[in-house]
Amino acid sequence: MSLAQDIAPHLPFLRRFSRALSGSQQGGDAYVVSTLEAIVADPSCFPTDIDPRVALYQVFLRYWSSLTINSEPVPSAGMETIGSMAERNLEAITPRARQAFLLRVVEGFSVGDIATILRASDADVDALIDTAAQEIARQVATDVLIIEDEPMIALDIESLVQDLGHSVIGIARTHTEAVKIIQEKRPGLILADIQLADGSSGLEAVNEILGSFNVPVIFITAYPERLLTGDRPEPAFLITKPFQTDAVKAAISQALFFDRKTSRKAAA
Repeated sequence: MSLAQDIAPHLPFLRRFSRALSGSQQGGDAYVVSTLEAIVADPSCFPTDIDPRVALYQVFLRYWSSLTINSEPVPSAGMETIGSMAERNLEAITPRARQAFLLRVVEGFSVGDIATILRASDADVDALIDTAAQEIARQVATDVLIIEDEPMIALDIESLVQDLGHSVIGIARTHTEAVKIIQEKRPGLILADIQLADGSSGLEAVNEILGSFNVPVIFITAYPERLLTGDRPEPAFLITKPFQTDAVKAAISQALFFDRKTSRKAAA
């Protein structure tokens, strides 16, 4: 297979990544064109000993990082041109952390692949993604409702939510408690189990809540198969117990990053 054939299937996704990274469609597409021109001029710059998609992103970011302007935060004017909250949320993320975050949550690369793309260690990538999570939280700090009947798990979740800079407005152990809290306060994020202490359903509680207003929801459950039936719309954010702290933190950052209705507390 030729180099062109290796690259072609991945170009639409590289354009998506480049647009998010640069803050505009025009600028993002121009960077992709420049990368392709560099590869045509010097095919040896394209690594052939790794997956072609990984290699393409590596070459792109090598070119991107060679330009001094790209070591600076994305200017807010460019973000406003795009107009979505998710893209505006990129403004305050430091450049290398922004790259790692987008490679993970938008492009779906593994930590190992990101390490290859960024020519860094797995530990470095984990640290960069954590930095992005912290910086996103500072932009979109919000109130969180936890629906969880196991006290120790609830406390663990509360701790990691607070570590990211968010506030916990309540911990509900039952459907009734969850609805009661919602009647008093409106969270910007819900973390929910689906099986609760009194035999009630966290899923039903969430559906009742979503009937009143829209809010991003992350399900954390030992029974993921109950939500992955294919019979109805399935949750975008689903974490299986026992969970890893980093996975929950990443999901929180991702949910808030892509939630266009999220707003800073200060603006409330």
